[in-house]
Amino acid sequence: MNSHKEKKGQFAVLGKVFFYIRHYIPLLVLSTVLAAVTVALTLYFPILTGRAIDLIIAKGKVDFDGIFVLVKKGIIVIMITAAAQWLMNMCNNRMTYHIVRDIRKDAFNRIEHLPLSYIDSHSHGDMVSRIIADVDTFADGLLMGFTQLFTGAATIVGTLLFMLSIDIKITLVVVLLTPVSLFVASFIAKKTYSMFTLQSKTRGEQTALIEEMVGNQKVVQAFCHEDEALEKFDEVNTRLQKYSLNATFFSSLVNPCTRFVNNLVYAAVGITGAFAVILTGGVFSVGSLSCFLSYANQYTKPFNEISGVVTELQNALACAARFFELIEAPEEKPDTEDAYELARADGRVDIEHVYFSYTPERRLIEDFNLQVEPGQRIAIVGPTGCGKTTLINLLMRFYDTNSGKIKVSGHDIMDMTRRSLRKNYGMVLQETWLKKGTIRDNICMGKPDATEEEMIAAAKASHAHSFIRRLPDGYDTEIAEDGGNLSQGQKQLLCIARVMLCLPPMLILDEATSSIDTRTEVKIQKAFLTMMKGRTSFIVAHRLSTIREADVILVMKDGKIIEQGNHETLLKQNGFYATLYNSQFEQG
Repeated sequence: MNSHKEKKGQFAVLGKVFFYIRHYIPLLVLSTVLAAVTVALTLYFPILTGRAIDLIIAKGKVDFDGIFVLVKKGIIVIMITAAAQWLMNMCNNRMTYHIVRDIRKDAFNRIEHLPLSYIDSHSHGDMVSRIIADVDTFADGLLMGFTQLFTGAATIVGTLLFMLSIDIKITLVVVLLTPVSLFVASFIAKKTYSMFTLQSKTRGEQTALIEEMVGNQKVVQAFCHEDEALEKFDEVNTRLQKYSLNATFFSSLVNPCTRFVNNLVYAAVGITGAFAVILTGGVFSVGSLSCFLSYANQYTKPFNEISGVVTELQNALACAARFFELIEAPEEKPDTEDAYELARADGRVDIEHVYFSYTPERRLIEDFNLQVEPGQRIAIVGPTGCGKTTLINLLMRFYDTNSGKIKVSGHDIMDMTRRSLRKNYGMVLQETWLKKGTIRDNICMGKPDATEEEMIAAAKASHAHSFIRRLPDGYDTEIAEDGGNLSQGQKQLLCIARVMLCLPPMLILDEATSSIDTRTEVKIQKAFLTMMKGRTSFIVAHRLSTIREADVILVMKDGKIIEQGNHETLLKQNGFYATLYNSQFEQG
């Protein structure tokens, strides 16, 4: 049953591969024609050799003129064959790497359009492994398939036709022994597919683990977790070694097994042909036997190559199944054709009876209602897991509500384009992210056409200008991946500068000053006040000192607003907010 499912799965994957190949049909046709030319000329060469042998009759009876003519023909045949083979390889390389480019482009494009729920629930390292390692392995198999499969098939057909033209009976000996070689190759190929599937899956698991440990090495060392990490890696690495060894062992059986069968075919042709020379009294000549043995060798050789190709294709298909799974993952619901383009929001946000949960069994936000007037500063506080960040995700449409409405400037955000909605928000998160490139590239990320003066003004406003000026190349300083050569506070300042350059009508600050020292935080708070002036702002904070100036403070618990008001009002109520505030400021 599993074998039937695997076979069905392989055919399905092959169908998807052909979907990409169809764009390169002209190259495929040209490659096939060149393969046929290569094979035809390769098979023609033994005929010339056989004729030359027959011109050597006995001592002193050698037709040198005839042999010289055949040698010239042979040289021409070899040169044309080499040229055709070179062109065929060029076509195959071009096809393979164009297909690989298309697949990687589609895979990366799909990642850009996947819902965040998919990204959050899948290992990032495994996704990287699918696009890099699995596609590379697939490319190797595809290239081998193009290079050897067509040539091998053409060689088999061509040699059969040439052998039939020389002697039907000896050809039948070859044909009758052929199924043995095919059976051996087929039997082993079935065994290897499931093993290669396990190998590629475990390789993705290993990539994910390495990425996780390398990216968080400070935490690993701080908690002395090195031994546990090494133990986990050893376990995954041992499994990968085991699966790789099994897959390689079975796949390596193909060539020697088929070669053994093919040698039997060659021996059978040699014996049968020798008897034919003796019994026919020279009608079947030594030259013909030499030619036939050459064909028998060329006939069996493709079976060795094709069996190797089949093994490699098992690995390639196993990898293809993994990256096609990513490419076919359901992307986020596209914007409707008549979706509203929000040009510039007036800052009014209405949340009406919103319900949302990440999983059906765990309720989070229930019957959430909120009215935000233009220019208001809304602070959101509450214990961990109360729904603060979830509310931000819903405002930005990173996740869609289960029910209820969120309106911006009077328009339901479900009816407007995500791009236009997000362009109206400036977002600074607790988790900083900087791309590999210059300081300039990172600040101007949201506004690539910004002038030098605008960029510097934004950096000064965020108090980043002073430390940028001290860097070796100033704004042209190259920073490592995720700003690895900057401090956490410096990275946060650059993220704030990035938003200050765009200054959209609405702001979201999610623990935006959490990584900055107290002195800088005071300056940033003043910069924020300037930046937030006249702009609707949502501020998520754990340090309640940062939100005293907020117009409205929403106190959330278990996905609901339990208190609402400004700082003084909430303190007077002596409720949950007062308890939170006092716990932070009265213990010292």
